[in-house]
Amino acid sequence: MEFSRRDLFRSAGALGALAAFSGVGGLAAEAVAGTGSAARGGATLGSVIAKGKAGKGGWRPLVRKAGEPHRVRATLGTAKSGRQARRTALLAFVQLSDVHIVDAQSPMRLESGEGVSSSAYRPQEILTAHIAESMVREINAVGKGVVTGRPLDLALQTGDNSDNSQYNEIRWNIDLLDGGRITPDSGDLTRYEGVMDGNPDSYDTLFWHPHGTPKGKEKDVYRKDYGFPKVPGLLDDCRRPFSAHGLGIEWIAAMGNHDQLVQGNFVHNSVFENRAIGNLKGNRTVTADPNRRLLSRTETVAEHFTTTGLPLGHGFTEENRTNGTAYYTFDRGPVRFVVMDTVNANGGSEGSLDATQFSWLQEQLATATDKLVIVSSHHTSWTMDNPAGGNRVFGAAVVQELLSHENVIAWVNGHTHSNTVRARARSGGGGFWEINTASHIDWPQQSRIIEIVDNEDATLSIFTTMLDHGAGLGKGTKLNGPMKLAALGRLLAANDYQERENHRRGRSVDRNVELLLPAPAFMR
Repeated sequence: MEFSRRDLFRSAGALGALAAFSGVGGLAAEAVAGTGSAARGGATLGSVIAKGKAGKGGWRPLVRKAGEPHRVRATLGTAKSGRQARRTALLAFVQLSDVHIVDAQSPMRLESGEGVSSSAYRPQEILTAHIAESMVREINAVGKGVVTGRPLDLALQTGDNSDNSQYNEIRWNIDLLDGGRITPDSGDLTRYEGVMDGNPDSYDTLFWHPHGTPKGKEKDVYRKDYGFPKVPGLLDDCRRPFSAHGLGIEWIAAMGNHDQLVQGNFVHNSVFENRAIGNLKGNRTVTADPNRRLLSRTETVAEHFTTTGLPLGHGFTEENRTNGTAYYTFDRGPVRFVVMDTVNANGGSEGSLDATQFSWLQEQLATATDKLVIVSSHHTSWTMDNPAGGNRVFGAAVVQELLSHENVIAWVNGHTHSNTVRARARSGGGGFWEINTASHIDWPQQSRIIEIVDNEDATLSIFTTMLDHGAGLGKGTKLNGPMKLAALGRLLAANDYQERENHRRGRSVDRNVELLLPAPAFMR
């Protein structure tokens, strides 16, 4: 495991694994081959954005490479010939995960460590709103499943939609998906106040300073050692208002640890709450802003009812508002979505369920006998090992429960910032697919289109196709507008030296895939 400043304070549970399932989903047991899909032009089927040849300091430009066809994974079901001509599309949706809309000037951004930060600093974090906007525009442009051509039924956000559970971050995320005027700025709206500026009194070489080096100071490590460029004017350009297009489809949200906990790790208390709306940020003074206030789970749920988008509440229900919960179900045609809240409210970045929610999950699965079921959450099964508070239900138990219902076909999640697809096999045959998708904030900044297909031969296929956001590849000379800023954001993420050894794109069989499994009895 690679460690960096941003990893130092992650929960020890991040090192855990589900030993009982360590052999499930390995490629040795799978038939992997090119699919017969005729679709080749959409999303990353047509082309893939990749890192180019390294130059000075290891800096890599971005390039377009040949697209990736769907790979067939037949661990859980049989790939029967002729299914391409028989297919019936049941559902098409897009998953967005770990958007991490960041207020980079907030006193709650603890970039210098201070003993509590798990995602201390990213040079692209000032551009998260623009990256999100670029993804929204690309989803709207694609508009449909790339295999079936079915119009996208909905978008599903699988948590860490904000970075630090602040009101302004949560509102930016909602307003970006709804559409409207966005001002990605806080504090003093006439200037940037944060670790990337050129203030000589607080200048720190550990952070990228796009405007250059103050007189009498050393060049920062990003430009000195890792090939990062100067980008004059960036700290002004990134704060300018812009018009968000808004998703052209309904969108649904799940809770992530960064949506409920300080820095995704710590329970709110008066010290954190006062700091968030105060004027002390590390070794500097910034302009206080009440819109940085920390929101509770109940308050975050309630914000999703202040919306111009659909559906009202974005999955969250009136019962959630009343009870302070954030788990729910909804139906789309033949599919029931069961959305869990895997955040441990007692603290820690990794997840788990309390006994009440696990009982609720069992009840929902027991009553969904005439539906295909897709379970969704922020955490993966292998990152649900957080014992804080006691009497917690871990990922292994959730996997076993899902396997006891033959109509559960997928568990869609995020949290890891990486692309991974794992087969969860049931003794006697069949099972479900665990589909884990990368983030917007770290390279490769991708979403995933998921299509559910009835092959009309007692099997189902789940097609997943990675989606790069729609911005260009270079940093440009004029950063006028969110798309040009999003292009720079992706380039910076690709070159973040703390991430260079991570392989978050995953294997080819974690990206564009056709996942086979038996149809449940009620469909046969």
